[in-house]
Parts: sequence; structure tokens; C-alpha cells
Amino acid sequence: MTKIIWMSDPHFQSRGTIDGLNPRARLDAALAYVNAHHADADFAVLSGDLVGDDIEADYAVIAQHLTKSAVRIHPIMGNNDERVGFRKYLTLPDTVMPDFIQFTVEQAGARFVFLDTHKIGSHAGRLCTARLAWLGDALRQQPHKPVYIFMHHPPLALGLPPQDEIMLEEHDDFLDLITGHDNVAHLFMGHVHRPTAGTVRGIPFATIGALSFQAPPPSPAWDWDSFNPPREAPQLAVLHIGQGDVVVQYTQFCEYAVGIEG
Repeated sequence: MTKIIWMSDPHFQSRGTIDGLNPRARLDAALAYVNAHHADADFAVLSGDLVGDDIEADYAVIAQHLTKSAVRIHPIMGNNDERVGFRKYLTLPDTVMPDFIQFTVEQAGARFVFLDTHKIGSHAGRLCTARLAWLGDALRQQPHKPVYIFMHHPPLALGLPPQDEIMLEEHDDFLDLITGHDNVAHLFMGHVHRPTAGTVRGIPFATIGALSFQAPPPSPAWDWDSFNPPREAPQLAVLHIGQGDVVVQYTQFCEYAVGIEG
């Protein structure tokens, strides 16, 4: 059995607030919770949108905060991230691609694949020919191992209209590729700041709420001009994976009021 802590979208800033939220306080609360209750996890995943607008300072300071974790954290790229700063300040496995931040981790008879869906200058996601080819190789190398994929952008519409506008652009190419292999067991995605679950072309998927602010539900309707984060507490998830089973335990790690300053 593999135990994984899944976190996403801290939108970390080295100073100041975002929508009245201090993201440093939220990240520290998550790490303190993990250290207190789940230090036995095999690893943790931070599935994108690590930083805010001050790329250099935000990466430098979030790297310091992440050292507080008793569990190794594998970060991946989101639309708010930037590859140069990401590589400069964050620790990545030796399996990482030279040009993109995609890598694999082997654990307990399974392969975990971490994708880079960042598209420069866009909030939507991209998987170019090179990244898709790398993924195809990762799926073919050990065809009898189950593969669990972590990525930032969902490859399908989730019925969340504003977020669906900025999903993975090459979703059909991606889904054609993974359904051409029998070993893809589950997809885990960030980006939407809400927990959802289902199947896409027969493959189970899950999304997760954010370490930072949450997105409103689709009803009543909203758009980015009227966006107002709901008063919902942040969350992480504890994943238990083994013997063909996946359990996702969504967990509130602190009260909503933590980090709220305005």
C-alpha cells in the first residue's frame, strides 16, 4: 500500500495577501497537519500553481517553507508557474525531462507520472508533441505496472463553466494516448479549486480543493469578473493506493479563518 498526501494550488506569495488571504499561513497549516498526522506517508504531491506574481521571491520563499515538511514533496507545474524559477529553487527527481518538468517515481510496484501542462502566457493547459511523446514512452516502458498520473489541468469539462474555459487544450490527444494503454489506473488534477470525481473514457479521475482559496460551485452562475471565493475551508487529500484500489480521503486541515486577513 502506498500513502500519498495530495495538495494543490497554494498560490504562494512571499508577502502580502491574495483575495484577503495570507497563503503562507495556509501552506504552513497544511504542512503542520501533515507532520502531525501523516508523517508516515511515502511522499506528497503539490499539483501546480505554486506561486503568485513575484516569481523569483515566491519560489525562493516557498522552497524554505516546504523544507518544514516531514514528507518529501513532489511539485508539478501549473498555469501560474514558471520553469526557470521552478528548477532553480525546487528539488526534482533525476527522471525529470530536460526541457519540461515531467518525471516519474516508482513506488510499491506502481509508476507515478507527473506532467507539465503549463502553457506560457495562458491559464489554459498544453501538452505539446514532445511532452505527449515522453508520456507515451513512460507508459510503454513498464506496461504491466499500474500508472497513476498527476497533472494540473483537467483533460475534460467538469461542468464548472469558468474553469472549463481553461482546461487542457490537447485533451483529445492526451485521452487518445492514455486509453491506448491498459495500465493507466487513475488521474489526479488540480487547477479548478473544487473537489470533483468521475471517469473519463473509463479511467477514474479526481480533482481537489485548494490550499489557498476555493472556487464557487457552478450554481448560481459566476464568471471571472464576478469571482468571489466562498467561505469554504481549504483541503488536502490522503491517498491510499494498492492492490488495484484507490481511496481518496478529502481532509480539512484547518479552519476557514486561518490566514484570512481582510
